[in-house]
Amino acid sequence: MASTNDIVQKLWNLCHVLRDDGVTYHQYVTELTYLLFLKMAKETGIETQLPAGYRWDDLMSKEGVELLEFYKKSLIDLGAKGSGRVQAIYANASTTIRQPRHVRTLVDAIDGLDWYSAKHEGLGDLYEGLLEKNAAETKSGAGQYFTPRPLIESMVEVVKPKAGESVQDPSVGTGGFLIMADRYVKSKTDDLFDLSEQLQLFQKRQAFYGVELSQDVQRLALMNAMLHGIEGDILLGDTLGPTGASLPKADVILANPPFGTKKGGGGATRDDITFPTSNKQLVFLQHIYRGLKPGGRAAVVLPDNVLFEEGVGQKVRADLMDKCNLHTILRLPTGIFYAQGVKTNVLFFTRGKSERGETKGVWFYDLRTNMPSFGKRTPLTRAHFAEFEKAYGDDPLGTSTRKDEGESGRFRCFSREEISKRGDNLDITWLKDASVTDHAELPEPEEIAAQIVAALQTALEEMQALQEELGS
Repeated sequence: MASTNDIVQKLWNLCHVLRDDGVTYHQYVTELTYLLFLKMAKETGIETQLPAGYRWDDLMSKEGVELLEFYKKSLIDLGAKGSGRVQAIYANASTTIRQPRHVRTLVDAIDGLDWYSAKHEGLGDLYEGLLEKNAAETKSGAGQYFTPRPLIESMVEVVKPKAGESVQDPSVGTGGFLIMADRYVKSKTDDLFDLSEQLQLFQKRQAFYGVELSQDVQRLALMNAMLHGIEGDILLGDTLGPTGASLPKADVILANPPFGTKKGGGGATRDDITFPTSNKQLVFLQHIYRGLKPGGRAAVVLPDNVLFEEGVGQKVRADLMDKCNLHTILRLPTGIFYAQGVKTNVLFFTRGKSERGETKGVWFYDLRTNMPSFGKRTPLTRAHFAEFEKAYGDDPLGTSTRKDEGESGRFRCFSREEISKRGDNLDITWLKDASVTDHAELPEPEEIAAQIVAALQTALEEMQALQEELGS
């Protein structure tokens, strides 16, 4: 019996065939999504969602130029005539394949896969495997939409979403956080069978929702969610615009917002953001803590500059610590993101019931200093987060009994007063970096290059932000 990994590898190998037709890695995964949806609809018995004449067997029956023309017409018509999620997946769809023989190659390869094994192991796992392949292929540029799965698993594990809670991702990407949260809830409820019928429907249709800015990425997220049995809204729109302003408040928010400044300069196009800025992460952070219900909790990946940036950055951090209990910051190791050289952290916080003084102290876990430089040679695994999860404790709100490990340990607490004396600067380190004196192994060349590019981009963005402030 072929494993999911074998099937993913077979599908991925086909991308080399299409390279001759000028199809990029990212376009290839999109093309696969169009075709896989039709095949999976047949395999899972949901072809009734597709208009008659636009199904897998209709595609299989065509040859040559007629096949390519039929495929092109199908994409247009499914985007216009499809129902619900089908229409959303095919909205504004078009093919980049120019040669009929390449469509035939893809169709035959997909039809010839071991679908019994694929269904047995989970079609969702198969599709996620393809997305991960795409993200790991640095030339595709898709890493920005893909958060490493071990990190997502760890964040979900400590935040502990529960049945009946609403879970939001305002920068949904390919849907990793929502799918892992759904998987976590299912693992605690016997695949939802422990729940009432009403609660089961809520989990399938309303519990998980989010927003994605790119239509191509949204269709990947919709496909991913569908294959995992999630029917919640994954909207196409801008969280930093009206779409984000209209999102309902959530019990849990899990997110890895995009890095950088808002394209075209200027701040968010929302009138409910207290501290406008061109720094996207600072606006996303405001959206997230404002978008939590009282008592709601969040875990959000943010780059280092959010911890130390002055001006608006300091105001946002102070507001966050007033309105929320910012109880934990996990300082992540370098090299864990496929397409980024930036240094990142996870902020864990709980929305308070008041607007002032909610944070009394912040616990920092340093998983960066004296850690391996992760990449192809040293892959990040769930085991790397085991000690952090143990230190965090069982309470998702961060109120478990914790031990300050002192200057030689990785886990320390700093009071709100200490942080205030630092000008609300949360860029705190204390461990001595052994690589300064020891002959540590150098990072991989692509990671060094990525870090240089990221540093230059950050400097450029800060200069642009300063220029905008001086101009206004």
